[in-house]
Amino acid sequence: MSRCPFYPKPYKNKASTLLTFLLKRRSWLDGLYERSYQMQTGYVKMPNFDLYVINDTKEVKRMMVDEVKEFPKSELLHRLLSPLLGESIFTTNGEVWHKQRELLKPSFELTRISKVFDLMSEAVADLMKRFEKYPNNAYIEVDEMMTFVTADVIFRTIMSSKLDEVQGKQILEAFATFQEESVRTAMRGMFYFPKWLSYLLGDRKRAKAGELIRKALSDIIKPRYDGVKEEEFEDILSSLLLVVDAKTNERFSFEEILDQVAMLFLAGHETTASSLTWTLYLLSLYPKEQERAYNEICELLQDSKDIKITHLRQFKFLTNVFKESLRLYPPVGFFAREAKKDTQVRDKLIKQGSGVVIAPWLIHRHELFWQNPHGFDPSRFEREYKKEAYLPFGMGERICIGQGFAMQEAILILANILKTYKLELKEGFVPDVVGRLTIRSLNGMWIKFSKR
Repeated sequence: MSRCPFYPKPYKNKASTLLTFLLKRRSWLDGLYERSYQMQTGYVKMPNFDLYVINDTKEVKRMMVDEVKEFPKSELLHRLLSPLLGESIFTTNGEVWHKQRELLKPSFELTRISKVFDLMSEAVADLMKRFEKYPNNAYIEVDEMMTFVTADVIFRTIMSSKLDEVQGKQILEAFATFQEESVRTAMRGMFYFPKWLSYLLGDRKRAKAGELIRKALSDIIKPRYDGVKEEEFEDILSSLLLVVDAKTNERFSFEEILDQVAMLFLAGHETTASSLTWTLYLLSLYPKEQERAYNEICELLQDSKDIKITHLRQFKFLTNVFKESLRLYPPVGFFAREAKKDTQVRDKLIKQGSGVVIAPWLIHRHELFWQNPHGFDPSRFEREYKKEAYLPFGMGERICIGQGFAMQEAILILANILKTYKLELKEGFVPDVVGRLTIRSLNGMWIKFSKR
């Protein structure tokens, strides 16, 4: 493994305020500089915002575990995502968040995840049929394929509804618009742009994209919400429709259900699609590791054609490949928090109301925490490693509720692809890595698929 997988090379020195605006309106990663990967804490002065970057793992644990209530989810993040997510668990805080978390828990217990495995497998089978339509040795843009299949998995497992290609294209294009414009909206807010100007420059387009996605989800959810007593499904929505708040003896309202499903759609398809695309990139870049994963799959399956739920936990090396992909390209590269009170963090006094960023992208590549931090090495998870420096799903009570679901889905998809195809990155292709709501490749991901 002589070469490192691509990542945006940092600037030698910290960018000026104006250059920060020009760079980060395209991607959060574009404004990083060399010390970003070495420092324990950092400070960025915006015209309308003080922003602190925390890489010190002790301070990260303090903010995400020990004193989590003093560092709630950012109000800016809530404003950015509310056109799509409403008041969902992804952005709420305090009692509202606790109530939502408790109501969502039953939907993501292991027994429920096991029940939706067949629905998940059906979506993956359709993915493999789409691959079969290409000639052997074809170069395929896999980012789009991964985005569609993970959205299809969400539609089937949450709502027992297959995502058709026309509707899927509309929804995914709307989400791409929402994500692109959200970064620009955030930067305009930090630089004192008036709301009316921000609205004209892209916020209107962003709001319409959010409305389109919510309308598509609402059309499926509303009939089932109204006819809940006739429910005959065993999907995640059926659990959400029936769960009751222990304190009030009331179930979710329709708007609450819609908000949570919209959150599950965002968190469930976008983050997993990002992770899968980067894992396929890494496997296509490192043939030895790809063959080791392939041999593991063949050895476990033997004469069995279908991958069953019992197989997934036995794919140890493939799981480590995926974990290393999550380290190098964490789907959510930056967690946005807000200081509720003045707080001393190392040599910096963080004032009340200041923004705090905990960045898996930086922590996962930090020179103090990892050997060969920018290199691809799945075997590092076979050894002791600094667990507090690995947080692709977050940490503490706000750790991703769908972590088990995402791991199951990702390993199922990867194993099906690897047992059928040999992967090779298109010669000369270099991904354009951008950090927005998630870490994606702006120019897609072109990989050669050769049948085994």
